[in-house]
Amino acid sequence: MKTFRDRVVVITGAASGLGRQFAEVAAREGMHLVLADVQADALERAAGELRGQGASVIAQLCDVRKGEQVQALADAAVAAFGAVHLVFNNAGVGAAGLIWENTEADWEWVMGVNVWGVIHGVRIFTRLMLDAAAKDPSFEGHIVNTASMAGLLNAPAMGVYNVAKHAVVSLSETLYHDLQLVGAPIGASVLCPYFVPTGISQSHRNRPDDVRMTVGPTASQLAAQFMTDKAVASGKVSAAQVADITFRAIAEGRFYIYSHPEALAGVRDNLESVVAGVNPPDPYAATPQIRALLQAKINGASTSKG
Repeated sequence: MKTFRDRVVVITGAASGLGRQFAEVAAREGMHLVLADVQADALERAAGELRGQGASVIAQLCDVRKGEQVQALADAAVAAFGAVHLVFNNAGVGAAGLIWENTEADWEWVMGVNVWGVIHGVRIFTRLMLDAAAKDPSFEGHIVNTASMAGLLNAPAMGVYNVAKHAVVSLSETLYHDLQLVGAPIGASVLCPYFVPTGISQSHRNRPDDVRMTVGPTASQLAAQFMTDKAVASGKVSAAQVADITFRAIAEGRFYIYSHPEALAGVRDNLESVVAGVNPPDPYAATPQIRALLQAKINGASTSKG
């Protein structure tokens, strides 16, 4: 996708974090913006600020776990602007802790937003774009799915999130191949950020009642939350920088988008173990102090509760 000006972009999770920064870049590029989020006040604030900058914006509440709400978002985009050219399936939440301690509600929430949200976005917006392309030979589109470096690695005490983000990487790679197979004028990318200062570590603030946490948090969940908060807060690459990187990648037709390419060393080590058929490598081989801190927090919290 080479042209952004006067094109239409849909962004889920648009009220904060990466989604908010995607909206900033899109507005700067002269796009028409369709913003979606579950947090009404933050969504309206973001839309108002962007309108104040002169952007053309509509905003709609959307729980991406619900297919009918994603369909309503697509319908609203077409009603307002006639077509959709760029989609960021970006809404995401996080949950951590030892994998056997996560509840059914934890799994339903994280998989619902992080996986089903992308599934709904892909199945609804891809067909919408294909229909537009069939009517307009000059049509060009692109879909960006936000995964994570956790979609390429498997850090301890992040099991639910790891599973969800691996699914997004797989879905995105398959989408890319399927679009290539049919010769569609639609690109696809998967964004795999590492630790970027956003609000995802506090995503439980918007956790719906139907999947609310009814037990815990456990010692491992508290420890993992502490470690994630610390890592995210200390991130040196900003959400604004990731948004700029992402738009450049779209224009260049790149599929894999990374915020921290240096983290790929761990991906390489893991894949080499897969090919060699040996056990997974130690994720803390280079940083044993992090494992020691995590273990101390888990064991210390367990002892204090006992």
